[in-house]
Amino acid sequence: MCSIIVVFSATGKLAILSGQGTFSFLVKHTAIVVASLGAMWYFHKFDYHKFATVSNFCVFLSIALLIYTYKYGVSINDARRWVRVPLIGMTFMPSDLAKLSLITNLAGMLAKRQHVEYTFVELLPMILKILMVCTCIALTNVSTSALLFSTCFLLMFFGRVPVQYLVYTMMGLFMMGTILVMTGTGSRIETARNRIANYVDGIKGKKKPGADKDSDYQIERSFFAIANGGLTGKGPGKSQQRYFLSQADSDFVYSIIIEEWGMLGGIFVLGLYLWFLYRGMKAVDSSGRAFGGLLSAGLTFSLVIQAMVNMSVATGLGPVTGQPLPLLSWGGSSLIFTGITVGIIISVSRDKVKDAAL
Repeated sequence: MCSIIVVFSATGKLAILSGQGTFSFLVKHTAIVVASLGAMWYFHKFDYHKFATVSNFCVFLSIALLIYTYKYGVSINDARRWVRVPLIGMTFMPSDLAKLSLITNLAGMLAKRQHVEYTFVELLPMILKILMVCTCIALTNVSTSALLFSTCFLLMFFGRVPVQYLVYTMMGLFMMGTILVMTGTGSRIETARNRIANYVDGIKGKKKPGADKDSDYQIERSFFAIANGGLTGKGPGKSQQRYFLSQADSDFVYSIIIEEWGMLGGIFVLGLYLWFLYRGMKAVDSSGRAFGGLLSAGLTFSLVIQAMVNMSVATGLGPVTGQPLPLLSWGGSSLIFTGITVGIIISVSRDKVKDAAL
């Protein structure tokens, strides 16, 4: 419901530009939210152990789709991250499938090694999968690649992987990133580098000629929205900056939330994500099964880290990334994948409840 209310207001600019009216976007987003809830309900009743058996296939499928997307994908907002599904015409981001598949596969591989001593030979397939998937995602979406690697790194840490192997993984990613930057491979590498440099120069107070003016403009408008919101906000549907922020319904939806609901509304949303993190960590702590605990932890990290990055961008605490706010932003297939993710987390929790009752 919160997502529907917020997006209904934030899509004001889209409604004007498209000439479709805000009601049209309300109907579309409501349908997507209902589909996402349906996916969550279905997967919360699904036996999550079965995902481990297909996760390896899905990892390599997602790698193939990511490479295809880089070459022939659909471009939206100057970013080629989508693949159009034949017959139905719907687009989806293979990176969503890659995140879910890699985290599940990694949790399964770590769960099998909880009571054995790690060796480099055993960990090498795990490290290679992380590097391959993150590198393929980085070709079109550097920020998503970085967030997924952070999630995998935390998952390996909680999975008791020795520190030296975590260092090897970091070194491997650094090498792959260096190769991409030096060769200029990837459609968004240069954009990411400019945004990071622009953010660092902004902190130092030394903006260089040719800086990313669009990012500066969006951040300034985001600050205006937050300042206009004050303590209690301007009220639902009364945002002014939604007409100036280019991604008011996704990347900067948190700014619109604060403008309309105030600092109290922003703190409430932040509290919801922290509560979600607490519940996920509590489930991990009480888990009697390694795979379930690691899977729940990985999926929880992936959503909460993305949310924190989105809110950091809106408040100027980080460079512009293009990450939507999970569970709240406008989205198509990404919102459905989020519903699947939450459904799997609930499925793990339900399994723990059954274990406790026995």
